[in-house]
Amino acid sequence: MSSYKQKALFLDRDGVINVDHGYVGKYENFEYVEGIFDVVRKFQNEGYLPVIVTNQSGIARGYYTEKDFHALMARVVEDFSSHGTVNIPVYYCPHHTQGSVKELTIACQCRKPLPGMLHQAAKELDIDLVSSLLIGDSWRDIEAANAAGLTKSYYLSDKPITDEQLSKLRSSHCVSRITRLSEIK
Repeated sequence: MSSYKQKALFLDRDGVINVDHGYVGKYENFEYVEGIFDVVRKFQNEGYLPVIVTNQSGIARGYYTEKDFHALMARVVEDFSSHGTVNIPVYYCPHHTQGSVKELTIACQCRKPLPGMLHQAAKELDIDLVSSLLIGDSWRDIEAANAAGLTKSYYLSDKPITDEQLSKLRSSHCVSRITRLSEIK
């Protein structure tokens, strides 16, 4: 039995994979962020398994259904496959405490900044979290990466990282702010 564990490239969806137009639930509203296919291919070629981890409160808010989300993400996974990447596992949180869909209006452990989705992926896909990294466009993403034990993340944002934000991360967690995916070398 091998003791090798897979390293992962965790990707937030809205703002990293697609332009964040707010509550994107249909493929016709899905616009890819420039460079996303190149970045995912680069990390895949370095042995990382790409994994999408996305908060989808639009489901709890009733803006679109889980069926709509799954149909959209099936198309996204097909698009990545046609650009030379593996079938990408998708983990999502449909919950929000202020939703309108009663059964999804809960406080859960999967909604970032909590690390539930990353822990679930690690368990199901045999991922080594310490060797993995995350690309996110919200500080919630970085907090989830830090809480899950990742040691590296990329913060895709025009907003600067504050000393207060950094002070709440483990000293072993390195975060790099980028404004475009092409800045990842």
